[in-house]
Amino acid sequence: MPAPINAAQITVLLVDDHAVVRDGLRMILESADDIKIIGEAENGHEAVRKAVELKPRVIMLDVAMPLLSGAETARQISEELPAAKILVLSTYGETQVVRDLIGAGVSGYLTKDTASAQLLDAIRAVARGDSFFSPAISKLLLEQSRQVRQAPDKEAAIAHLTSREAEVLQLVAEGHANKHIADILKISIKTVEKHRQSVMAKLHIHETATLTRYAVAKRIVQCDRLPTSDQVQ
Repeated sequence: MPAPINAAQITVLLVDDHAVVRDGLRMILESADDIKIIGEAENGHEAVRKAVELKPRVIMLDVAMPLLSGAETARQISEELPAAKILVLSTYGETQVVRDLIGAGVSGYLTKDTASAQLLDAIRAVARGDSFFSPAISKLLLEQSRQVRQAPDKEAAIAHLTSREAEVLQLVAEGHANKHIADILKISIKTVEKHRQSVMAKLHIHETATLTRYAVAKRIVQCDRLPTSDQVQ
């Protein structure tokens, strides 16, 4: 029987598709008396569902996950549970990835080489309403901010996808057929086709292969999750 949650404890939901990573994080977090893990999730859809169900104070979130990207997961959690704080822990540190996640509502961003003590400090900081970024991410954001001030015209507008379109984009790139996407999202095949066409129109992309390359370049999917030749429909 799990130990009862102390009202003063910071409740945390761990979200990462690698069990070994979740196990490592659990060991670190369980060393702190003021932090309590109340759940785990291995993909974005599960993370949104468990966040709404468990209402943790902090969600520790990976960037690249199956079915739903970290940015879209963060966006949906922020909409469903605005009081929750989202802390990203990822190997990715590209400017656009970080910006997308900040835009989606995350409160902090750490790289996976972060020391254990700093990780605990970050959880406590975002739980009390502060932001927390690892030094490498802070430096990246500062440099990017300077570049924008010096050459604002170079900031190209990125096509805005709706939440549902972003989900369909990722699932298409991961090799799921329209029928399977419809089953996952609990919508009709016709609606999937409509969203798929809308995504391609907004991105000016007209082939699935090009759409997949776009999703990889934007870190929406990882290379190891690309469909094999016998999976392509």
